[in-house]
Amino acid sequence: MRLPLSTSPGPIGVFDSGYGGLTILSKVRELLPQYDYLYLGDNARSPYGSRSFEVVYEFTLQAVEKLFEMGCHLVILACNTASAKALRTIQMNNLPRLDENRRVLGVIRPTVETIGTLTHSRHVGVLATAGTIKSESYPLEIKKLYPDVEVSGKACPMWVPLVENGEADAAGADYFVEKYITELIRQDDSIDTMILGCTHYPLLLPKIRTYMPDNIQIVSQGELVANSLKDYLHRHPEMDVKCTKQGSCRYLTTEAADKFAESASYFLNEQINVERISLE
Repeated sequence: MRLPLSTSPGPIGVFDSGYGGLTILSKVRELLPQYDYLYLGDNARSPYGSRSFEVVYEFTLQAVEKLFEMGCHLVILACNTASAKALRTIQMNNLPRLDENRRVLGVIRPTVETIGTLTHSRHVGVLATAGTIKSESYPLEIKKLYPDVEVSGKACPMWVPLVENGEADAAGADYFVEKYITELIRQDDSIDTMILGCTHYPLLLPKIRTYMPDNIQIVSQGELVANSLKDYLHRHPEMDVKCTKQGSCRYLTTEAADKFAESASYFLNEQINVERISLE
């Protein structure tokens, strides 16, 4: 039997299947340093990119419920795969049962909302995991807001492993960075705006810029999500008052804490304390 959720104010929850969401968290904390944050990485079961819709939904719901239990009233799915495969179902089916006053937000919508003002050719590319590309979340969301924009996507299955294994700066990464960019541009050489649809990819930005044609602007998600969250809290003061503001940040992982701390320092450029928890 599930205990009632606390109504006391709590931190903003940030969830990712692994480390990638740390690139979102860092930008959010830069813009909104006064808030408290609780980051949860499901590293023991990552990556989510190649998993089915059903499994991603199940895992993401477990994480959201855990963050709610730990006092969060607002949870950001800082993971494109979770946003693509689980967000809508959780918002429509689970929140009314769990607590209709709590909110779960994703990273795809804030990214999509900016696209119409950025592209001049009206041709947009998306580089993402296989799961995000297969879900067609970006084309569907972009078409809702900008029906005239053509969207082409390319799965980049090697990019996350390169980042998580600390190979983002290695010479061997060049082949795979150039390969996926070139293949996508071959699909549509009119692309003038490229979305990095995975939160790991900012770690590859130096190499991505090397192989991306100069006429194509790169859209990274961190600042967009941070600005969107700031706007959301401004428009929803009833949610803002439920978010504590002491400038703290806790880190949770489903993997070994020391392993997470070591890899997280690569994303955050700082040493952190980490706690291990279970979602099952």
